[in-house]
Amino acid sequence: MQATLPAIVYFLCFATSLVCAWLLASSYKRSGARLLLWSALCFAFLAANNLLVIVDLLLLPQADFRLGRLLLSLAAVGVLLFGFIWNVEDEGR
Repeated sequence: MQATLPAIVYFLCFATSLVCAWLLASSYKRSGARLLLWSALCFAFLAANNLLVIVDLLLLPQADFRLGRLLLSLAAVGVLLFGFIWNVEDEGR
């Protein structure tokens, strides 16, 4: 039980991020609000990050994917920050 609990948590984090990305993308398709697009992209990067966590810690523990995980996290935050800034600039016009 001790060994399977981290695997379950990692998979649930990946699944949750993927579902959030899908729901946000489908809402963007309906409404066209760009902030939903940036949020969907952020969660897609977070889902990729969580998938890399599964590969790094469970499937290939001898390899080190820390840099890839950090870059995916940075991309997720960067995309969301860019979307926030772009949205504020558009509202100011």
